Amino acid sequence: MHLTVTLRILGLLLMLFSSTLLVPLLVALLEEDSTATSFVTALGLTFLAGFVLWLPFQYARQELRIRDGFLVTSLFWTVLGLAGALPFALAESLRLSPMDAVFESISGLTTTGATVITGLDDLPRSILIYRQLLQWLGGIGIIVIAVAVLPMLGIGGMQLYRAEIPGPTKDRKLTPRIAETAKALFVVYVALTAICALAYLAAGMSGFDAVAHAFSTVAIGGFSTHDASMGYFESDAILLICTLFMLVSAMNFGLHFMAWRRRSLGAYRQDSESRFFLGVMLLGSAVVCSYLILSGALSVEHGLVQGLFHTVSIATTTGFGATDFSLWPTFLPVLLLMMSFMGGCVGSTAGGIKAVRLMLITKQGIRELKQLVHPKAIIPLKIGRRRVEASMVSAVWSFFAVYMFVFVTLMLGMLATGLDFLTAFSAVAASLNNLGPGLGEVSANYASISDAAKGMLCLAMLLGRLEIFTLLVLFTPMFWRL
Repeated sequence: MHLTVTLRILGLLLMLFSSTLLVPLLVALLEEDSTATSFVTALGLTFLAGFVLWLPFQYARQELRIRDGFLVTSLFWTVLGLAGALPFALAESLRLSPMDAVFESISGLTTTGATVITGLDDLPRSILIYRQLLQWLGGIGIIVIAVAVLPMLGIGGMQLYRAEIPGPTKDRKLTPRIAETAKALFVVYVALTAICALAYLAAGMSGFDAVAHAFSTVAIGGFSTHDASMGYFESDAILLICTLFMLVSAMNFGLHFMAWRRRSLGAYRQDSESRFFLGVMLLGSAVVCSYLILSGALSVEHGLVQGLFHTVSIATTTGFGATDFSLWPTFLPVLLLMMSFMGGCVGSTAGGIKAVRLMLITKQGIRELKQLVHPKAIIPLKIGRRRVEASMVSAVWSFFAVYMFVFVTLMLGMLATGLDFLTAFSAVAASLNNLGPGLGEVSANYASISDAAKGMLCLAMLLGRLEIFTLLVLFTPMFWRL
């Protein structure tokens, strides 16, 4: 364990993050609103904190180990959540408590999209763009961005990248050098954001709203500049554009890179996880749309658009809304919430357990059924044409077990704060899956729940963003042994 190098990197990353506050600061100065002082103060405090951490260890040059990567990743997301709360806490127009400010910051950074703020339409644009920017940065992952820069400062990035994107994935290294990989992913991310913003602009959004919503769409975040979210625009075209980009952003960005480099869509057709993911989206959308139409809840046209949009929004853990889906008839709200447990694909900006893990669990279940019928048969488990090793299957089941254990533990904690079952269940699901909107008391926002509940949900959001093990491993005695 190299704590000196860890603190040096943490300081550098904090100083790097402080520069992102220049964007909302510039907006505040152009708009001549009252938030400029808040952003200047937050920028100065964040940069100073990073400088104080970096200065004593600026010459530390030990090679990073995987344990150092886990520690840096976990510390940085936690510390950044606190630093990112400063503009919210200092802005007089928001009047947020320290816990509310931290909740809003962590929700943005982890691309969860749960909010404690109301009256978005009346807020200064500087605050609105800052919320969107937090999600955009969280989407690509501050660590993945940083590994494209830190090698120039003499710091390797492989350990950080492995800690940031854990789990089974085929395209862990798209290019020979990890810095080049991060740059490739960043270029794809920026290009997708720009295309999304142009599409929104062409569909009728203002320039500000187009950029702001492109940030949160590609990040699978769900923050909006309006209380009514996507329903504010009253446009089916915008909902369909949003649906398309949510689907694209919930797929492996490695596939986008390969498709762009090869100028071919073959990578998508050959990828088992993408086919499984799109199949689940299609099936879920068909069920939701059919029930909305056949039950008479919505007309055919609105049922198709609203059903498709909300299914993709909730299932990919984006969390945009065009209407209050929690008021939809019978089982539909719970069905959508349960679909969010899958989330998107590995290597995407989505939350949840990830499609490849659920695909492996499904294939394993089918194999066990076949084995019961043919006990002596040797039935290999495959993804596409590649045989899956038993160790990977074991790792997937371990992840699923720990995920469910954490979910139940947090839900019991939420019930202990006095919340009803539906609210506690949906709040933990929405936070752990980085979804945002829940059911019951948290269907609109999280302002009404207690600080203790918000604190537990902040932990859930961090656990979900770091896929459980990256953060939990820090609490094992083995991790701290020399």
